[in-house]
Amino acid sequence: MYQNWFLDYASYVILERAVPSIYDGLKPVQRRILHSMKELDDGRFNKVANIIGSTMQYHPHGDAAIGDAIVNLGQKELLIETQGNWGDIRTGDSAAAPRYIEARLSKFALEVVFNPKTTEWQLSYDGRKKEPINLPVKFPLLLSQGVEGIAVGLATKIMPHNVKELIKASIDVLKGKKVHLLPDFPTGGLADCSNYNSGLKGGKIRNRARIESPDNKTLLIKEIPYTCTTSSLIDSIIKANDQGKIKIKKVIDNTAKDVEIEIQLANGQSPDVTIAALYAFTDCEVSISPNACVIIDDKPVFIGVEDILKSDTDYTVKLLETELKIREGELQEKILFSSLEKIFIENRIYRDIEECETWEAVIETIDKGLTPFKPSFYREITEDDIVRLTEIKIKRISKYDTFKADELLKSLLEELEEVRHNLVHIIEYAIEYFQNLLKKYGKEHERLTELTTFDTILASKVAANNAKLYVNKKEGFIGFNLKKEEGVEEVMDCSDIDDIIVFRNTGEYVITKIGDKKFVGKNILHAEVYVKGDERKVYNAIYLDGATGITRVKRFQVPSFTRDKEYNVTKGSPKSKVTYFSSNPNGEAEVVGVSLSPNCSAKVKSFEYDFADLEIKGRGSQGNILTKYPVRRVTLKREGVSTLPAIDLWYDESVGLLNKDENGKYLGKFKDEDRIIIFYEDGEYELTNFEITNRYDAKKVVLIEKFLPYKAISAVHYDTNNRQYYIKRFHIETSTMNKRFKFINEANASRLLLVTTQMSPLVELTYTNGRKREKYQVNLKEFVEVKGWKALGNRIPHDRVTDAKLLSKDDAVDTTESTTKKEDDSSNDDHNDGHDSLRLF
Repeated sequence: MYQNWFLDYASYVILERAVPSIYDGLKPVQRRILHSMKELDDGRFNKVANIIGSTMQYHPHGDAAIGDAIVNLGQKELLIETQGNWGDIRTGDSAAAPRYIEARLSKFALEVVFNPKTTEWQLSYDGRKKEPINLPVKFPLLLSQGVEGIAVGLATKIMPHNVKELIKASIDVLKGKKVHLLPDFPTGGLADCSNYNSGLKGGKIRNRARIESPDNKTLLIKEIPYTCTTSSLIDSIIKANDQGKIKIKKVIDNTAKDVEIEIQLANGQSPDVTIAALYAFTDCEVSISPNACVIIDDKPVFIGVEDILKSDTDYTVKLLETELKIREGELQEKILFSSLEKIFIENRIYRDIEECETWEAVIETIDKGLTPFKPSFYREITEDDIVRLTEIKIKRISKYDTFKADELLKSLLEELEEVRHNLVHIIEYAIEYFQNLLKKYGKEHERLTELTTFDTILASKVAANNAKLYVNKKEGFIGFNLKKEEGVEEVMDCSDIDDIIVFRNTGEYVITKIGDKKFVGKNILHAEVYVKGDERKVYNAIYLDGATGITRVKRFQVPSFTRDKEYNVTKGSPKSKVTYFSSNPNGEAEVVGVSLSPNCSAKVKSFEYDFADLEIKGRGSQGNILTKYPVRRVTLKREGVSTLPAIDLWYDESVGLLNKDENGKYLGKFKDEDRIIIFYEDGEYELTNFEITNRYDAKKVVLIEKFLPYKAISAVHYDTNNRQYYIKRFHIETSTMNKRFKFINEANASRLLLVTTQMSPLVELTYTNGRKREKYQVNLKEFVEVKGWKALGNRIPHDRVTDAKLLSKDDAVDTTESTTKKEDDSSNDDHNDGHDSLRLF
């Protein structure tokens, strides 16, 4: 029984409950709900409880399941117009009870979903009613609404797509063009669909909340990821804060008509780093795995969204063709009867039947009168046609208007010709149908989700430092929960998800996960947090090779590792020992003093060694010979400078991140002392370092480049206090990092029109003079001299400036040249890839 019945049950769940049909995009319960609503439809709202009761005539399940399905349809705001409290997918609030809420079919549903003439019918489960096998949906409804269902042995998860884009894509399919569909979520947010894989199994979508930073102490979440609610999102933020992954003061839910979750940051926390941490440790970023599965010919099939669209488009064409054929038949019948009526009345055949004594004689007489005209009809005249003629009332015959009859017949013939033309040109007719849909409903369905490409956020780089790393060098313990006893030293702030690298004076080193208290080997020489893939971290070491007695020197990097595997700075010989060691974040090379044993035979027993003379090699290299004589001690003489080459950096404005992958705008070559300057649309500037983990608000950044102190900043701005437009030029006088400074008036109505770092920018200003728009050109360098960064500048002699446009650039030079150049140097023009200025109008 189990073997026989289980397959039947599994098939039933797949076909009749969980998985939608590819033709109308509906699960059976949804199809029955819409059919019931159509039966009840009179243009007015119906109680949902009444709709549930009507649907139960077709759906053999409880009212709760039907009610949930109606609410789900209503919240998608496409097929059903709602009235009352229908809940909120953003907050997770449930709808009111069915007796309190109402619904009716939308105009869109009435136009594209129903047509009894093209619907295939079947008996309901109890045989008392007829229900549609599939509704004749002339639109890719499955892709617009999305669907999720779990059956026996398989599941389906199809993402919702944008209605407007689907209509355009259907038109492209009909035109023979290739289409590429990407989802659009009702909750908005940001989505990285680079691995969407046409919605098939194995694909992945990364969906992020939209987070804004109105100031340095506050973050605002304006849109949330699909599948999340404001409540679940807040819970994940609180949990991350409790675990020390992020540091915040308070989370406030201000959601009303629009989503707004306010996050107040703890003192000293960077908004950019906190945003990255929210994406890494909370539900501000979720990963969604699509799995497109539909029913085709009573079988579940895994199929991509582009193939679903093509199938639905072809199905729409088929339905439109069927409708045209039905209309063609109806018109032919109308033309036929109109012609019969015209012949019957104008040829006075009705008078010939006055003398007939039997019904058979009447039929025969009329048939005889029609015989001369029968060759012109598209089919044979039947007895039913003749009977219809006998049913024409005398009043209609007496008032028969030949002219009106001819006009009616002419209009019917014209419509028949149009229908036949559309049948011959069915693809063009279908394209026009979709274009009409786009015109009527496209404006109501603009895209909500912004498509972009996300960077991969390393959790270790954005985790808040929620612990301190302690080490007991002698005993060999390390961790963030060591007792502060003798021999325990505080090393640095760290996160509880960090890796640490530990060097021992015998030369061994290991990389391991941090813990409360971990034994890593006695006689620890150096310990620090390890950053995987750090290409600028260089270790300098001098060690004694126990096998030969030779002292060697080496510089090496540790870019990758196997966790908890022991490596060795030395050659690994017994009695080897590290006599000098330094960790250098930017490849610094110091100078050390080497003192040899006074008893050795060396003539020079004290000398200096510069690590800059030594090449950086892999961690497995043995190094160069420093001396063959016994070394007494090694001491630091002079701090070193970086020996690593400058790195090339680019700024990717799509994600607001720096990179070394040549994505976006090239910023130049950067050395350790270099900085980046950022100008924002609100008239602020900020200096930052060039860490790859830096995050910038791409929508607010108007200019970003390598900071060169000799360059003057030119700006066109409006001062709201004086109600005038000004041009100013200034040098950056502040040196504080990661702090914004406003260089225009702080009043809200003040605004920045243009900012540039060109040496002699030529700008075209557009202003209104009465009703006329006029333009004039101004060289900003000649218009105003360089003043302090807080200065107002010189007033523009025109009111109502509407536009500021940069017309030309000076000759370019390499931005990597020394920043000690003076502004009066004729060769200090800069090169910024054409992006060294920005218009805001």
